[in-house]
Amino acid sequence: MAVLDIVRMGHPVLREVASPYPLAEIGTSTFTKIVADMRDTLHASGGIGLAAPQVNIPYQLAVIEISNTSSRYGEIPALPFSVYVNPILTVIDVAVAGYWEGCLSVPGMMGYVERPQHVQVDYLDENGAAQTMILKGFLATVFQHEFDHLQGHLYVDRLKDPALFAFDAEYRQFHQGDRQELAD
Repeated sequence: MAVLDIVRMGHPVLREVASPYPLAEIGTSTFTKIVADMRDTLHASGGIGLAAPQVNIPYQLAVIEISNTSSRYGEIPALPFSVYVNPILTVIDVAVAGYWEGCLSVPGMMGYVERPQHVQVDYLDENGAAQTMILKGFLATVFQHEFDHLQGHLYVDRLKDPALFAFDAEYRQFHQGDRQELAD
C-alpha cells in the first residue's frame, strides 16, 4: 500500500468537522485501500493513532494500534490494530487526569492536557458491524485525542496552561517524567 502525507496544524481539513463515512462504502476496495494506507502511515510515523483528516481524508474514520505495553506510555494494555468508523464518544464519568500529548499533525511539540478518564465509544468496525467499548485511563485519553480530529479539534485547543506546551527537546529536558505522555 502507501504511506500518506500527514497534514499539519494550519491545514483547513484539521479544523473541519469530518463527514460521516458512507455506510454503503464500508468494505469496498476504496475503503480497504484507505484503511491499509492509514495503517502503513501509522506504522511509518511511529504513532499509536491516526484519524482520516490527518491524511486529508475528511471522513469520520480513525485507526488505533498500541502494540508495546512497556513503552514511553507506561504500563498500558496492548490494543491490536483497529478501525473506528463514525464513532460516537460518550463521557461516563467527568473525573479527569492529564497526560502530555503529542500529535503527528503538530510535530515537534508536546502539551499537557486533562481529559475525562471513563468513556464509552460506539462505532462501526471495518466490516460495518456496530461495536461498543468502555475505556478508562490512558486508553480513554487516546480515543478522545483521535476522535477530536473528527470534530475539527487538536489537542492544543484543550491546553489549560500554556506553560505546559513545549518543543519535544524542552519537554524531555524539563518536563519528562513529571506526568504521563501520549503521542498519536
